[in-house]
Amino acid sequence: MLLIGTLTAHIASFAAVLPYPQIDPIALQIGPIALRWYGLAYMTGLLLGWLALKRLLADVRLWDGAPPLDAEEADNLLLWMTLSVVIGGRLGFVFLYEPGYFLQNPLDAFKLWQGGMAFHGGVIGVAIAIFVFAWTRGVNPLTVGDLVAAVTPIGLFFGRLANFINAEVVGRVSDVPWAMVFPPPDGGPEPRHPSQLYEAFLEGIVLFLVLRYCTHNLRALRWPGYIAGLFLVGYAVARIFVEFFREYDPTQYFTFSPYLTSGMVYSIPMLIIGLLLMKSARFRGETALLDRK
Repeated sequence: MLLIGTLTAHIASFAAVLPYPQIDPIALQIGPIALRWYGLAYMTGLLLGWLALKRLLADVRLWDGAPPLDAEEADNLLLWMTLSVVIGGRLGFVFLYEPGYFLQNPLDAFKLWQGGMAFHGGVIGVAIAIFVFAWTRGVNPLTVGDLVAAVTPIGLFFGRLANFINAEVVGRVSDVPWAMVFPPPDGGPEPRHPSQLYEAFLEGIVLFLVLRYCTHNLRALRWPGYIAGLFLVGYAVARIFVEFFREYDPTQYFTFSPYLTSGMVYSIPMLIIGLLLMKSARFRGETALLDRK
C-alpha cells in the first residue's frame, strides 16, 4: 500500500507539471548562416509594430488635423527605433543586470544571439532616439512618443516569447499545474512559473488592447504625451506584478529581497514619469479645449 501511494503521488506530481517544449534556438540554418528564433522574434515585433504605426498615421480620425508624420518619415522612424532598441536594450542588460559578468567577459556583450536584452535600457535608448528624431524634423517629441508607445506592446509580446524559447528569465519554483521544468542554466530540476508567458500576456496583449481602446475610442492621440504615459504606467504595473513570479537574483543591484527586486526598482521611475505625463497631457488638452470655446 505504501508503494502504491508513493507511485500515485509521483504520477500526480508529474501530471501537474507541463513539459517545456524543447525548441531549437536556431529556426533556420543554411551553411554557416543561422537564423535564430530570438532575432526572428525581435524582427517580427519591429515589423508588425511599424505596420501598426503606419495604420495609426493613415487614420485621420485619430488626429486633430493632419497626422504628424508622412509615410517616408515613418519608414525612417523604424530604423531609428530598431537601432535604439538593440543598442539601448543590450547596454541596459550589460550595465543594469550583469555588470560583473561583462566586466570579466567584455566581448560577450556583442553576442546578441545568446539573448540578454533589458527593457529598461531599451526605454532609455528609445526615449533619446525619439527626442533626436523629433527635433531634427520639427515634430513634437511627445506625439512621436505616443506613436511608438501605442505599438510597442507588439514587440514586447514577441520579445517575451523569445525569452521563453531561450529558456531565460525563468520564473520562481512553483507547484501550480502549469509550472514547467526549464533546462539549465537558468532552469533546473524543479518546476517553475512560465513567467515569460505571463509577461507576454500582460505587457503584450493586455497593454496593447488598453492602448488601442484609448487611441481609437477615446481619441487620446489628440493629447500629446498621454499614450506614452499610459504605456509607461501599464508596463510598470505589469512588470512589478510579474516580478513576484520571476526568479530573482540577489547579486543584482537594487535587489533587496524576493519582494523588492531590481526589476521593480527600475519600474518605479517609469510609473512616476508615466503618471506625470498623463496628468500634464490631460491638463494641456483641457486647456486647449477651453481656449477654443
